[in-house]
Amino acid sequence: MATILIVDDERGIREFIAEALAETGHDTREAADAAGGLRQLRAQAFDLMITDLRMPGELDGMGLLRLARAEQPDMEVIVLTAYGTVDSAVEAMKLGAFDYLQKPVGSPGELRLVVARALERRSLLALKDRSARDAPPLPPLGYGDPAMDPVVRALEKVAPTQATVLLLGESGTGKEIAARTIHQRSPRAEGPFVAVNCAAISENLMESEIFGHEKGAFTGAASARRGRLELAGGGTLFLDEIGELRPGLQAKLLRVIQERRFERVGGSRTIEADVRWIAATNRDIAVMVRQGEFREDLYHRLAVFPIRLPALRERREDIAPLAETLLARIGAELGRASLRLDAAARRTLREALWPGNIRELANVLERAAILAEGETIRGADLLVGLAPQRETGPRVQTMAEIEEAAIRRALGTSGGNRRLAAERLGIGVRTLYEKLKRYGIS
Repeated sequence: MATILIVDDERGIREFIAEALAETGHDTREAADAAGGLRQLRAQAFDLMITDLRMPGELDGMGLLRLARAEQPDMEVIVLTAYGTVDSAVEAMKLGAFDYLQKPVGSPGELRLVVARALERRSLLALKDRSARDAPPLPPLGYGDPAMDPVVRALEKVAPTQATVLLLGESGTGKEIAARTIHQRSPRAEGPFVAVNCAAISENLMESEIFGHEKGAFTGAASARRGRLELAGGGTLFLDEIGELRPGLQAKLLRVIQERRFERVGGSRTIEADVRWIAATNRDIAVMVRQGEFREDLYHRLAVFPIRLPALRERREDIAPLAETLLARIGAELGRASLRLDAAARRTLREALWPGNIRELANVLERAAILAEGETIRGADLLVGLAPQRETGPRVQTMAEIEEAAIRRALGTSGGNRRLAAERLGIGVRTLYEKLKRYGIS
């Protein structure tokens, strides 16, 4: 468990804290004044320090806190304060203390709960630091296809703001990469990025997963637990597949976004929701609103800045360089860094339909890398796992024919307005002009 330093001039309080924490397996050290606490901080590393603010001697608890931040910056601190000196505790928290407890401490259980929360935050921050060091850089959003230009520009404009973003697009188009890119380019980049897949968690657990719960809130809640919203404090909360959220939770989520505060399940303490909101869905959420499946007021809260990510088949110029990037990663994982695609493989990738988008492309490349003889992936290696391009029976339209028909329909429904037609097709105006020229559409 954790190594904890207890600093207080009252022996009874030190013993009470040490006994309460020993029951949960923590290793404790004690100091009778701030000077003694400082000597121990310089002698060994601690996970947590619990210190009184008012102690005799030239160095008091506040001074010890300032020095502790320099000696052990990763250590969490909980301060003890007598009734009537809460202002000092607030000042201590501004200096980096995690929380404060008023004397006399209510119960061993209350003490252990605050200690557990402080140690949990320390673990999360350490994990975030390790992840930041070890994680590979995010791949670029686009590789030159004009269809991605408006997406990249939109992300660059919205990232430095606090605006709520709604990412739209088919499964596998890179919505989480886009969300992480927004986070990394935002003022909250040093904070956590916490993702919740609303489709992967059961309805019964979703509320607790997002908001957390207090001990005894429901059967099986043996201890208090922080939710994803609380863990994302100071950073970004990414709600993937938001269209799968049931109506009851939609209402609670709307309230949190509006009021920027919430309570854990089974709790009454109000907690600030200091997060940047990003949501994503592969469903047509506007249709869901019209059909009463999704709250209109929540939709407008989430869609402050909507961005649609085009499907892979709509950005064919990106397929080859994207495949090279994915193959480099796959090759590194397989210990085959020299893997490459031949001309036939590139042509096969460019002509495929990719209903599963980037996720499907990655899967196909991984299977091909395993099957390939030598370091070159051939077109034949890619046939396994690819959707069939031709079917027996009636003639199937080519992608070009489907695309041309879609453009003609969009122009017809928009009264010939090319900008509006481009928006409905989810492509840039420049891209639309190029396609009009290609298909001879006046």
